Amino acid sequence: MLFDIKPEERDIFQLVSEVAADLGYPAYVVGGYVRDRLLARSSKDMDIVCVGSGIELAESIADRLFPRPKVTVYSRFGTAMLVHRDMEIEFVGARRESYRKDSRKPQVEDGTLEDDQNRRDLTINALAVSLNEHNFGTIVDPFDGLVDLERRILRTPMQPGRTFSDDPLRMMRAIRFAAQLHFDIEPKTFNAIKTHKQRIKIISQERITTELEKILMSEKPSVGFKLLFDCGLLQIIFPEMANLQGVKVKNGIRHKDNFYHTLEVIDNICKNTNNIWLRWAALLHDIAKPPTQRFDPNVGWTFHGHEALGAKWTPRIFRKLRLPTDAKMKYVQKLVRLHLRPISLTKENITDSAIRRLLFEAGDDIDDLMILCEADITSKNPKKVKRYLSNYELVRQKLIEVEESDRLRNWQPPISGEVIMKTFGLEPSREVGVIKKAIREAILDGDISNDYDEAYEFMLKKGEEIGLVV
Repeated sequence: MLFDIKPEERDIFQLVSEVAADLGYPAYVVGGYVRDRLLARSSKDMDIVCVGSGIELAESIADRLFPRPKVTVYSRFGTAMLVHRDMEIEFVGARRESYRKDSRKPQVEDGTLEDDQNRRDLTINALAVSLNEHNFGTIVDPFDGLVDLERRILRTPMQPGRTFSDDPLRMMRAIRFAAQLHFDIEPKTFNAIKTHKQRIKIISQERITTELEKILMSEKPSVGFKLLFDCGLLQIIFPEMANLQGVKVKNGIRHKDNFYHTLEVIDNICKNTNNIWLRWAALLHDIAKPPTQRFDPNVGWTFHGHEALGAKWTPRIFRKLRLPTDAKMKYVQKLVRLHLRPISLTKENITDSAIRRLLFEAGDDIDDLMILCEADITSKNPKKVKRYLSNYELVRQKLIEVEESDRLRNWQPPISGEVIMKTFGLEPSREVGVIKKAIREAILDGDISNDYDEAYEFMLKKGEEIGLVV
């Protein structure tokens, strides 16, 4: 079968073909680029395998391009990469790999295209397109990857147990591709993941988290997370999330399964945002429900304080997963901590004071918080969903009104600690904090306006109350 080469591909395919022939290196386009093109998916990464030196081929290709692109060489891995027309093209020599039982690091030797295809993780990633003159454009498919593409099936080229034991990250990759491509994992392959799941422990956390994030960024992440749970990998790599699964029943009263609820929330939020940190907030919003679960005979199951405990857990989870612990983590932590606040406002008469406090605490993240809260509606009762969304719309409207009048987003009280210290002749002390907090609370409660002069007068009165003299 011939590969349908697009006009924009023909130049680079032909160039690689000519240069590889001059060097005496059979060359092929392999892997993800071929797969994605056959699935009509866009791709900006192309892998070229040659039977020879990938680095030499890359340098020779660069010499024939104008302006000459920079070639980035990874000598340790025998690979080189250059960028051509927004396409990252990586060159590598074909190789064979052999593994010892106690290590995932292979012994690598030069090999043939067949050797290179044998070591691929999935049949659909072992497809190759010849760039050689005698069969230019022919698809080389030794494992029926084309059939698997048609059937939307994921399976390994070699025995799955060997494939996953050699490089356990391939288990994560199989599940990630199932989520991204909406493919099914062949039963034999999935059973091998169950059998070899403990091998994932030898993989670095950074590589595991990269695959987790690719699942989280898929169109419907629940597909990947369900597979991770069903095969037992999630219990090893992210036990806090796996612990959400399960339902307890007491006095005939049951609660919803918080694992599957969380998956619904993630899928819901993915319809409205590609912000990965907002997606992480959706994943973590109920993470602390298991330890806060209690049964109250009067109201049933409760999870009081799970939002505060979840926020407390967030930095630890980020450190464990090797996620950044900077402003991105604080953003997620804030959303986890505040995710119940808007719903609580819908259960009472919405006061300006409550809205001011929410605006003050959420700041510029208020809109993302509302997206999270709306995604958190997973009721199967259409009337309930409609009522909740209507209530949130009232909160949104009130947020707009209060924001326009009080300008409280990312707000700081008009009287600073420096002004308080200068007015009363104080050094940094508890009294300064008491007065500053009193000013902030008075403005948030609506007792005084968000105005310097009015806040200054309030400061003087408060100072007098606690015995300070101007």
